[in-house]
Formats: sequence, C-alpha cells, structure tokens
Amino acid sequence: MDIKLILEFLVILGALAMGARMGGVGLGLWGAVGLLILVLGFGIAPSAIPGEVLLIVLTVIMAASAMEVAGGIDFLVRVAEKIIRKNPKQVTVVAPLVTYAFTFAAGTGHIVYPLLPVIYEVAHENGIRPERPMAVATIASQQAITASPVSAATAAMIGLLSTHGFGLVQILLICVPSTLLAVLIAAFVQLRVGKELKDDPEYQRLLASGEIEPPGRAEGGTPPPLKSGAKASAFIFLTGVALVVLAGIFPALRTVPSLPDKPLTMPISIAIVMLAVAAVILAVSKAPVNDVPKSKTCQSGVTAIIGILGLAWLGDTFINANREVIIGGLTNMATAAPWTFAIGLFLASMLLYSQAATARALMPLGLSLGIPAPFLIAMFPAVNGYFFIPNYGTLIAAMQFDRSRTTRIGKYLLNHSFMLPGMICTIGSVTIGLIIGSFFK
Repeated sequence: MDIKLILEFLVILGALAMGARMGGVGLGLWGAVGLLILVLGFGIAPSAIPGEVLLIVLTVIMAASAMEVAGGIDFLVRVAEKIIRKNPKQVTVVAPLVTYAFTFAAGTGHIVYPLLPVIYEVAHENGIRPERPMAVATIASQQAITASPVSAATAAMIGLLSTHGFGLVQILLICVPSTLLAVLIAAFVQLRVGKELKDDPEYQRLLASGEIEPPGRAEGGTPPPLKSGAKASAFIFLTGVALVVLAGIFPALRTVPSLPDKPLTMPISIAIVMLAVAAVILAVSKAPVNDVPKSKTCQSGVTAIIGILGLAWLGDTFINANREVIIGGLTNMATAAPWTFAIGLFLASMLLYSQAATARALMPLGLSLGIPAPFLIAMFPAVNGYFFIPNYGTLIAAMQFDRSRTTRIGKYLLNHSFMLPGMICTIGSVTIGLIIGSFFK
C-alpha cells in the first residue's frame, strides 16, 4: 500500500478523533481541518461540495423548526403520550411503534426525549421492567430516521441515488418495511429480556432501601396549555411530508409547463415544498419568526449541516484522490458479497455519530464499487450503529429517565441495555431490505 495513501488516511482518522473529542459541530469543523491538510499538505484537489444534500437538510430543518416554535412538536408529543398510556400492558410493543411513527413523520430522533419519561412511568406503574420498552423505543427512533422521507439521512441518499434512477419512492419501499419489521422483531424479543421487577433482587433491594420510588404515577402536575397554532402547525408540516412523498411517487406533480419532458428533481421539489411549509406555518400560527433560529431543532440541524459539509467533503476528496487503489482493493469483495459493505457503514457510523454524514461519506464508494442501488438502499439502516458504544444523547437520556435503574450500561461497557435491540434491528433491517431489494434489480 502506498505510504502517501496511509498518511492521508491517518489525517482522516486524526480529524475524526479530534472532532469526536470536541463533539457537536466539532466533527464537521475538524473534517474541514483534515481537508485543509489534504489540499495544502498533499496537493489533493478538493471534491465538489455536496450541495443538493445540504439544500434538502436546510429546508427541512426550517419547516421542522417553524413547527417547533409554533408548538407543533409539543402537540405531537401529547398525541404520542395518549397512545402509549391507552395501551399500558403492551408498552414494550406500542412504545417503539410510537417513537418510530413520530420520528418517521418529523424526520428527527429528538422527538423521543419527551416520550422517554412517559414510557418509563407507564411501564413502572404496570410492573413491567422499564428496560424493555425504554431500550427498544430508543433504537426504534434511530431506525425510523433511515425510513423517514424528510430526514437528513434520507436527503443524503436521495441526492446520491437520483442520478442512478433511484429516489425517494424506492427508499421508502425498501426501508419502511425492513426497519419496521426489524423493530417489531426486536420488541417481541424484548418481552423476555431481564427478570420481572418482582423477581429482580437488585430492583427489590433498591426499592426496600428507598433508593428508588415505588410504582405509581409521578406527580407531574397539569401540563401547560398548547400554543394556539400548535395543532395547525403539525398538520401543515405533515401535509408537506405527504406532498413530498406524493411528488416522489408521481413525477407529474414535479413537471412544469416550461419543462414538460424533464420533471424537477426531488431535491429541488423537497426544498420548494419545505420552505413553503415553513412560511405557511409561521403565517398561520403567528409564531415569532426570530425564535426559529433559536429552536433546538434548528440548532441540531445546523450541527448536522456542518457535520455533513466537513466530513462528507473530506471523505469524498480522499476517495476521489485514491479511487483506483481503493476501488481496486474492494471491488472483488463487494462483488462476491455485497452485504459486507453494510459492516463498513455500521463501523463508520460508530465514529461519525450521524446517519447523514455516514451515508454521504461512504455511499458514493458503494456506487463506485458497483453495488446495485437497491442493495445500497437495503444497507442504509446499517448507518444506525452509534448505539454500539452507549454515549449518544438519546441512549444516555433513556438511562437517566429510567429511575428503576434497569436500563443501564453493564460492567463491560458493551453489555448495555441497547445492544440486543440495536443489533436485532440493524441485522434484521439489512437482511429484510436485501430480500426486498432483490426484486428491484
């Protein structure tokens, strides 16, 4: 292997290590530092900026942020809470389906945070081991991101595959059933995880010593009233999501009279719809426009944009500069067993902590290796690997909200509550996806 290639790869690893240590936008910023070193230190020409992906992510973030400011996300959370509380005995199956559905609709896994204490309360009140629904519901929210028509990760896939004859429709047809079935399998397996609370000696010890509260609904008081435009903003946003899906299914909806033979691309269509949705939400709800950039959704979205820009740009530049060596070394493996590429996606996501950045960084390599687009879509859920090392925000939140202490990290770090449902969902969704994808060849 060429020493120059090894040094360039070490630059990438160094940038990732520094970015991961800093966290947040640091990943993307250190990706740019790595790119600077490759350009100035190794004389490599930078690749093209992933503009279409960034366009989709930015416009969807605007719509979701407007919905948050108008109170739409609070409304969706209230609806989810009602569904979970209506089926208390089946919380281990119902909770992950709810978190999946709401993440699918909103395009962000952050919607799971206010649902976690509800899931805990319902499980604990009914004598169900909270670890079971808490862990699988958290994993389900990650899986839904790779099936959502308005997530940043799906935006990355649309931008990459649109020129290869595959787009939103194929992503939904493969990823929705594969991830949903995998979540259901994981939920039913979770029904038998761990001891029942009444038989768990550690739980009973903590209960007897007064270190944890006995089962009983927490005194949360009356929740604050929803904002006046909350319901309307949620419905407007979901209508926008439906329009995006319909535009993907029916190209005629994207056709304009001046270009009768060439429909608008999906990235352009998504951008137009989502910006319009944001404007309508703000007009109807009369929500303060200045609060949009201050919202949690907007701040998280900007972090995602910086991450995609820095890391994807760095990865593309490295791969383009060493295409012959990299492609030549991996083509035989990918041809003989295309599914092995999913392992690379999984490992990369453990480092990048972003489904979108992982997809944008590695999927072009998969296309270069000659892996059929349907198989790449099937392997898309493998980018959810950041549950493996349990230090991501939603995982930590689930452990903190579980006051029974059944959702936890084990003695050996990797034997944590999320490992089993995470691996079942990842392996299950990729396997089911490959079966479905085989019909698209």
